[in-house]
Amino acid sequence: MRRHGAVLGGLFLGALALRPQIVGVGPLLPEIQDDLGTSHAVVGLLATIPVLCMGLFAPAAPRLARRVGTRSAMALALGLLGVAGLLRAGAPDAALVVAITLPVGIGMGLGNALPSLVVRERIPGRPATGTGVYTTGIQIGSTVSAALAVPIAGAFGGWRAALAAFSVAACVLTVVWIALTRGGPAHVRPASPAPRLPWRSRTGWALVAVFSLMGMSYYGLNAWLPDAYQERGWTDGSAGALLAMMNLTAIPASFVVPWLSDRRGGRRPYLIAMSLVFVTGAFGLVALPGGAYGWALLAGIAQGGMFALVMTLPLDLEARPERVGALVGMMLGVGYTMSATAPFVLGAVRDGTGSFDAVLWVVVGLLGALVVAVASVPRRAREAPSV
Repeated sequence: MRRHGAVLGGLFLGALALRPQIVGVGPLLPEIQDDLGTSHAVVGLLATIPVLCMGLFAPAAPRLARRVGTRSAMALALGLLGVAGLLRAGAPDAALVVAITLPVGIGMGLGNALPSLVVRERIPGRPATGTGVYTTGIQIGSTVSAALAVPIAGAFGGWRAALAAFSVAACVLTVVWIALTRGGPAHVRPASPAPRLPWRSRTGWALVAVFSLMGMSYYGLNAWLPDAYQERGWTDGSAGALLAMMNLTAIPASFVVPWLSDRRGGRRPYLIAMSLVFVTGAFGLVALPGGAYGWALLAGIAQGGMFALVMTLPLDLEARPERVGALVGMMLGVGYTMSATAPFVLGAVRDGTGSFDAVLWVVVGLLGALVVAVASVPRRAREAPSV
């Protein structure tokens, strides 16, 4: 039990480092653009590249874990994130800042896919609780970095100081992860070849659909919700507070909802409930803006709860433990790649229609499809073809 507690602590603390290098960059983009003298498109790559890497490199995480073990793989991912982040903070020009964002994104992509494998290996009896712990860490790291990025930059000389602070924190958390997870069984590299991604699995594609629709909705709202309310006459501060509320309420939900699902009712009722709450919140944001803060609160609770539950599903639905990594890799690989397109596609909707209301209605449509996709997820683990 004590060892489980140390692993949970390591997962939580390690997960704190998995989002600041992208979420914390957002508030700094105008300053970065002015300082480097570059375009909106170029500086936008600092936000786009990490999300794409979370998709493109997720399938590599299980292979890395098979080779060196989940503990070492997580340490390598966090270490790469921290060291590359420090190099990026010191890069002298825009080209190098963008180029070094690639290894930052690789570390993020690997680190994002590995915690599910740690939970399967070290805490198999309470999969949703373990998942809830690290997804809560992700949510807290996102919220704190978004809140502190500008104050750190203002106090210590600019955007480079803020990115350096996030990177130093990632390096420290790498050491903490290694210390907390020591003492486990030695890793034995499997003799059998790594399972292929389950491209022919209905379960796999059901999870891809759920994760993609959830991710596109979330990243779409994060990109355009403040602009939508500024278009309605809100101040920048009020519109930003609306988005902050949505992200803040996701923190408790990302732990409480999966914790409850481990103890009462199973995963499915909570998944359906969270998807319905998510679409209700998004509908209210576009159709009933007078209650915007309440709708944002609902959307945040639903997003946080759903993210943790969906990250648990591969552990529930893959009958063979050795193939969990392949299922996680497929879900995150395709899901994050699709999610990365949402800000661009929804921005094009705004350009084509001239109104952010259309953007929010598209998000409502995506979340309506999410309700259907959740209903299609199998109720229990089943054997599935792996090729």
